[in-house]
Amino acid sequence: MDIERYLEEKRVEVEEALERYLPGEEDFPRTLHRAMRYSTFAGGKRIRPIFTIATAEALGRRGEEVMPLACAIELIHTYSLIHDDLPAMDDDDWRRGKPTCHKVYGEAMAILAGDALLTLAFEVIAAMDEDHDPSKVMRVVREIARAAGSMGMVGGQAVDIESQGKSVDFPTLEYIHIHKTGALILASIRAGAMMAGAGARELQALTDYGEAVGLAFQIVDDILDVEGEREVMGKETGVDALKGKATYPSLVGLDESKRRVEELIDRAISSLSVLGERASTLSAIARYIGKRTK
Repeated sequence: MDIERYLEEKRVEVEEALERYLPGEEDFPRTLHRAMRYSTFAGGKRIRPIFTIATAEALGRRGEEVMPLACAIELIHTYSLIHDDLPAMDDDDWRRGKPTCHKVYGEAMAILAGDALLTLAFEVIAAMDEDHDPSKVMRVVREIARAAGSMGMVGGQAVDIESQGKSVDFPTLEYIHIHKTGALILASIRAGAMMAGAGARELQALTDYGEAVGLAFQIVDDILDVEGEREVMGKETGVDALKGKATYPSLVGLDESKRRVEELIDRAISSLSVLGERASTLSAIARYIGKRTK
């Protein structure tokens, strides 16, 4: 299949849906809503919501059935980027080729924009109980909340901050990657599967897939920080080394990092065998992640 065409079509669909969920620029308080929209529509691959949609499709559902869930996950991802870029965190001035939210709207408004996006995400998910089994919606809320909180993404960020400039062992590095990046990717897949009515065997297969592809995604990010091109990536490269961040290339080297990505992508695709041809899109997305350049 033409995976790049599929990803672009779904990206457009997700952005059209996000437009419906976000307050308008002229809605009061205007500066807050403009900051929320600025970061949400600043670009990006929308890979997490696309994972949700592709998972539902693999289980025989239409993507639009899980679109609210997909958008909610992207809102959570956007909130995390706004907060990660703050001077107290990663202190980044550029994101996706544009000034970061705090550079445009100030630190206080950026913090509030992130807070508002996170809470809006759960409002969007909760409203799904009007069209879906409420017990499924509650299960998904718990899944995503855990992935986004101290046992997932926020926990990974905390360990990442504490580890900067220090000698980090491999288990700590994997903890950071699996939680800071992998947790929300895994949740986007598992939540999509739950809403689509996955059986126990299907959910386990998709969990194995999500764990492997989530870690691979972050290792590729590490590699691109070394080898990527600023013009393609829309942000400075070489930043991880300057900040003393723990990365795969810094611990095991570029060649071993690339080998690990290949191994994880193969594992992700193999785990989908229980779904047969229904998983062809998810397999193609995994291959795309392994070879991406931005």
